[in-house]
Amino acid sequence: MVSLTPFRVPIVPELRKSTILSLISKGLRVEERDLYTPRLVKIETGVIERAEGSAQVTLGKTKVLVGVKVDVGSPFKDTPDEGVVAVNAEFVPVASPMFEPGPPDENAIELARVIDRSIRETNAVDRKSLVIIPGLKVWVVHVDIYVLNYDGNLFDASMLATMAALIDTRLPDYEELETGEIIIKEGEKKTPLKINKLVTTVNIAKIGDYLIVDPNLDEETVADTRIVVAYDHEGNIVGVQKTGPGSMTREEVLKAIDIGARAARVYFKSLQEALGDRLPVKIG
Repeated sequence: MVSLTPFRVPIVPELRKSTILSLISKGLRVEERDLYTPRLVKIETGVIERAEGSAQVTLGKTKVLVGVKVDVGSPFKDTPDEGVVAVNAEFVPVASPMFEPGPPDENAIELARVIDRSIRETNAVDRKSLVIIPGLKVWVVHVDIYVLNYDGNLFDASMLATMAALIDTRLPDYEELETGEIIIKEGEKKTPLKINKLVTTVNIAKIGDYLIVDPNLDEETVADTRIVVAYDHEGNIVGVQKTGPGSMTREEVLKAIDIGARAARVYFKSLQEALGDRLPVKIG
């Protein structure tokens, strides 16, 4: 998956860009980290009482909240033996002066699409386990992403929060009537969502001739281009998305994939530390 989506960014003074580039050329960054190390990650689950699953992730100063709700619906006609996972993203205006009220713009749509593809194309959520009555009734899993504070790199924060929220999700008990109607038993949530794989993204920005992992807002603003690479917990590349103008050479893309893999291991370790025994798969 490769596409180009413009992003509303403020005009950056050349002095700021020169300062950032000067630091990066020395292997340094404002947060006193190296070029390939993500910012500090904090993951909390169970933060929305009425949701079937939820998580909040803080990545540096970027903060994202994800809530998961489930209801009964019909399967898609071309996949009658699978449930449905739907991802939506909302940029809350108080999170950044760049976010405006109203329906999701192309950037929110792109974010939701990257997360959706990363989950769907890897079968991270076992959609066959969401079937209630084959061909007729399935669980529909709604994943809602809310950006609470924007300081760069919404992709990685949102993917981590989505993964943690899905692991936190419990399907409610239900009763099937003789008519075929499904009645959800309110307040009873016992069955964990079946997770086949863990997935994370790594956002890599190109600034001048340098590649950096997990750009903050200033770094995103001055970046020539960015590439978002998705990995599963086994180290496989499961998606690539180019975002913003500019280009990368083949060698830069290969280098981005390599340094991204190292950062992905850091993110998976953060999931492991936050979820402990609830982690559905073993991370090598």
